[in-house]
Amino acid sequence: MALAAVRDLREFRGPVSAEELEQFETDVLAGFVLARASAGLADGTIRGDVGHLDQMRSWFGRPLWDMEPADADGYFGKVLRGSPSGTRLARAQALTTYFLFLELRHKVEIHRMTGRVVECPIDEMNRPRGSKDAQLRIPPTGP
Repeated sequence: MALAAVRDLREFRGPVSAEELEQFETDVLAGFVLARASAGLADGTIRGDVGHLDQMRSWFGRPLWDMEPADADGYFGKVLRGSPSGTRLARAQALTTYFLFLELRHKVEIHRMTGRVVECPIDEMNRPRGSKDAQLRIPPTGP
């Protein structure tokens, strides 16, 4: 058997402009909203998740897919240090869900556009602790 030339079948994409990247980020977030709606989540839940993502994006100043674990450490360990545990948990869950969406639907395109490999910055070391589940209260029995 003779050796054959191998070529890369992936599409080559040159550098993208800041405007293209901003439009792509907007489209990805719109896709996230649509995917969550198609999963049957209530509008209020989706709105809450998008609000959390928007607040983190405003703090970070770059697309969230650029976040590294050290960035999440700074955000959850400094910015949200004094916040109620429910806020930290909700924000971490929104970010984790968003990154799952990115990994499932957009990791190849993000890599082509930015050279970055999408990976959630929330890991076992910086995941906020606590439980968001309501505690069951059993009323006292009668006399």
